[in-house]
This record gives sequence, structure tokens and C-alpha cells, in this order.
Amino acid sequence: MKSEYLVIDKKVLPEIFEKVIEVKRLLKGGKVKEITEATKTVGISRSVYYKYKDYVFEFSETSQGKKFTFNMIISHKKGILSSILNFLSEKGGNILTINQGIPINNSANLSITMDVSSLGEDIWNILEEISSLEDVQKVEFVAME
Repeated sequence: MKSEYLVIDKKVLPEIFEKVIEVKRLLKGGKVKEITEATKTVGISRSVYYKYKDYVFEFSETSQGKKFTFNMIISHKKGILSSILNFLSEKGGNILTINQGIPINNSANLSITMDVSSLGEDIWNILEEISSLEDVQKVEFVAME
């Protein structure tokens, strides 16, 4: 899995991306209650916000750690979840939440959020390694904080 993410100085990006981040800040901080109010405050349309909200993130480096959420489709076989969790533990990941859906057609959706502050290597390399594990059909990045 090749990383599709870049770290770019915001000075070279269109202002719209910073405004999307500002809408997220307003909503998260409780300064506004609705997306419509937040987008009006920063001067963008709701459609622009919805277009970019899942693709624009702040790069945060905190000593408290980072949370990383990803989804997987895994085969419905005994021991798969255990092997994934052991793999992540060996890499230094601290699992915060696990959600597994009911298997349909011998495949199940698995969502994991973990603290990646003590990982021994790049999260994108780890996701690539997970995707190559037997019975892991798909791995998809969801969010990072």
C-alpha cells in the first residue's frame, strides 16, 4: 500500500483548505452548533466543506499521542482478528477500540482505532504489511488525529 498522503506547507495551498480546517475547529470547539453557521463564518459554501472535509487534516504532533483509525475487510475464519491484534501489538500499537461487524458472505468489516505514538515504524508501512496478511482482503485509512 503506497502512501497517498503528503505533508505540505499551507502557504502553497489554496486558502480553501485552511477554511475547511477552520470549520472543523469551530464545530469541534463548540463555538458554533451547525455546519451552516460554521461555513458562513469562514466564508465557504457547505458543498465545499463536504467536498474536502474527509481529505483535509491538520498535522498534529503532540506528546499525548496520535489516534489512527482504519477499516478492514477480513475473511470469517478462526484466529484472524487475534493475528491482526498480535501483529499491531508487536509493532508497538496500542489498541483503543475494535468494532467488528457480523460476517456476511464469509467476510466481516473490522474497524480499529489505535494510539500510534509508540509505533516503531511508519503507519503506512504497517498498513501495507497488514494488507498482505493472509485473509485480510482490504485495508482502508479512515482518519488520524
